[in-house]
Amino acid sequence: MIGCESLENETLDSPILLVYRKSLHPTLHLHWQDFEERAYQVSRWITVDSQGVSDHDVKAGFTKLWDYTQWDNKAGEHVNTHTWPALISTTEVEDGGEKHASLSFYVAPEDTVLPTPNDASIRNETMPACTIYVRTFSGFLSEYNFQENLKKLRDALTQAGKAFDSHRFIAAGYEGPWTLIGRHNEVWIHAA
Repeated sequence: MIGCESLENETLDSPILLVYRKSLHPTLHLHWQDFEERAYQVSRWITVDSQGVSDHDVKAGFTKLWDYTQWDNKAGEHVNTHTWPALISTTEVEDGGEKHASLSFYVAPEDTVLPTPNDASIRNETMPACTIYVRTFSGFLSEYNFQENLKKLRDALTQAGKAFDSHRFIAAGYEGPWTLIGRHNEVWIHAA
């Protein structure tokens, strides 16, 4: 992976241990047969709620966040966010009913003060340190291929005996719509 440095090349019983140095990259990275296990430090994000996860809803959220970074804020400043990955987070209500969705851009640790958004729906959030299970896939991110890979990840975690949050999941996209080949997407599920 880009930006990682292997500090440990030994094969453990099943996974390979990699330690990352960059701020968005995990501090611990284990490769299992059908998924990865990553430990992330605390990170900051700018986030906007979304009506849903349709292409239209995601584009609307992306546009709000992008405009905020491009001088549409109270200070009229450019915000130097690292927009990739862009996260689409979904939380399901326990009974399988209503879903809550949001879109987020990563904020580097050195950006300590962010201008106030003109759009009150944009907020600054902190993701606590956590362990995430990940499945990687290619192509254009769509609700169909996300759901297909989410099911594969859930099945692999269940088979491996891993405890995970079955009501919260994330789609991570690493390229904009102008990238046509070599696209990298991920499904993230929080460890329980």
